[in-house]
Amino acid sequence: MKKYRKYGLMLLLISLGFLSFKAVDDYFEVSKNLDIFSSAYREVNTNYVDEVKPGELIRAAMDGMLKSLDPYTVYYSEAQAEDYRFQVTGTYAGIGATIRKIGEEVVIDAPYEGFPAQKAGLRAGDIILAVDEESMLGKSTSEVTTFLKGKAGTTIILKVRRPEKGELSIAVEREMIKRKNVPYYSKLDNNTGFIKLTGFTPGAASEVRKAYLDLAKQGASSMILDLRGNGGGLLHEAVAIVNLFVPKGKTVVITKGKHSEEDRVYKTLNNAMDTETPLIVFIDERSASASEIVSGALQDLDRALLIGRNSFGKGLVQGTKKLTYNTQMKITIAKYYLPSGRLIQRLDYGNKVDGRAIAVADSVKQTFLTANNRPVVDGEGIQPDIQVEMGAYSKVAQSLLQNNHAFNFAVQYRNREHTLTSAREFDVDNNIYQEFINYLSDKEYDYQTATELALENLIKKAEKDKLDQTLEASIGKLEAEIQSYKSNDLNHQKEEIMELLEYEIAAAYFFDKGKVESTFDDDPDLAKALELINDPSKISELLGN
Repeated sequence: MKKYRKYGLMLLLISLGFLSFKAVDDYFEVSKNLDIFSSAYREVNTNYVDEVKPGELIRAAMDGMLKSLDPYTVYYSEAQAEDYRFQVTGTYAGIGATIRKIGEEVVIDAPYEGFPAQKAGLRAGDIILAVDEESMLGKSTSEVTTFLKGKAGTTIILKVRRPEKGELSIAVEREMIKRKNVPYYSKLDNNTGFIKLTGFTPGAASEVRKAYLDLAKQGASSMILDLRGNGGGLLHEAVAIVNLFVPKGKTVVITKGKHSEEDRVYKTLNNAMDTETPLIVFIDERSASASEIVSGALQDLDRALLIGRNSFGKGLVQGTKKLTYNTQMKITIAKYYLPSGRLIQRLDYGNKVDGRAIAVADSVKQTFLTANNRPVVDGEGIQPDIQVEMGAYSKVAQSLLQNNHAFNFAVQYRNREHTLTSAREFDVDNNIYQEFINYLSDKEYDYQTATELALENLIKKAEKDKLDQTLEASIGKLEAEIQSYKSNDLNHQKEEIMELLEYEIAAAYFFDKGKVESTFDDDPDLAKALELINDPSKISELLGN
């Protein structure tokens, strides 16, 4: 026994020795490179031909260092503290509206319903000319934002130009703005409740709970939770939302980091609100982080059926570290694993190729099992139980969006004081579409089709092979036929463009509610869900029960 203890002690001392050498090596490497950096900075500051700005140089170096790790490890200066607070809490002091740049002008993109901008009468499309008599023309959206934000209770005067109406001066009193995590919920039919969750800031679980109970009170006997486009947020809110549908004591997510204090198991702490009602969750390629924890845990525990497309694939956890001079850093401190044991992280930032993170190779992906022994795969986000393909926008539709023509037309339509009673019942008819065609008559929205790109490539190869003159007539005929087809693209893609207009017009009138309800009649995910949700036995079968 003493002999074994002796060998054990020797192994322990050898291990500690290796650790000590590693610590010394790491310290030397850090010290050496900091010295090199200091020397390089000193030479640049002393000898560079033009005057340099020390703060900007150091910030560029800091950003470059962190960018080499992953996109989620970020430094925040003292001046950016407010931006970071908004990311974490969803609150800021301002007027309550998003803005966008169109040409050289910054315009109101969307006022938030019930907040100062909307209450003061600002509308989507209002061009911001001045704030408190200071011109905003030519400024960036970030510059205009600094003028719109400020202490709650203070009033600013916005000078705007409203299409179809002219110039207006509008007084807006700033407030603390806290956007809802659940901007919309309603019954879709006699039995189905629908909850749109867009964030995971403080109170997200409480908002989902309130919406769920209200819908249940109205008679909803099945539920849809829409996480599409939800980029995530606070981990504990994700755990609390899962707990609404899963019994107490179930593992939701496990985190593992470099240090033992980051190794945690997050379990449901309370009794569930409802463990029986059929539940469908929508996800897509922009559902990330906390959205993937909710959808992945509900899938692994076989509590919900997932519909849509593969999620983003972010299996990393960030924490905040305070730095000197009131600065701070958001840093990746752990990876998270779902109840089945899978890590959903899609890109491997620890093993880059030519400085770029690459997708986890199929050869190393593993298959895990849900509670009911259904197979799920790691390394590629959350895979929905039912995959629904979404077609890409046509080239003409993309061009109309990129050039803001659908948005601008909706603004003008709204400002001509047309009456809309309901976003859900509103449809763009042939008369409205013809108005849009007329609106486009003097607008630029040129685009290049895949066929045109292929033809360009053919012409270059023909010139290289000295066949350009031989093929000139044929190529000319093809070009004419392509242009003829493109001239009718507004008719070829009429249905798709009408849907875009419907969305923009509904949003101009009904804000977030309009954005959601305008898509109900052409949402393939929703069509599939409604096909299944009123057949609990089918959902149960798909979940392996």
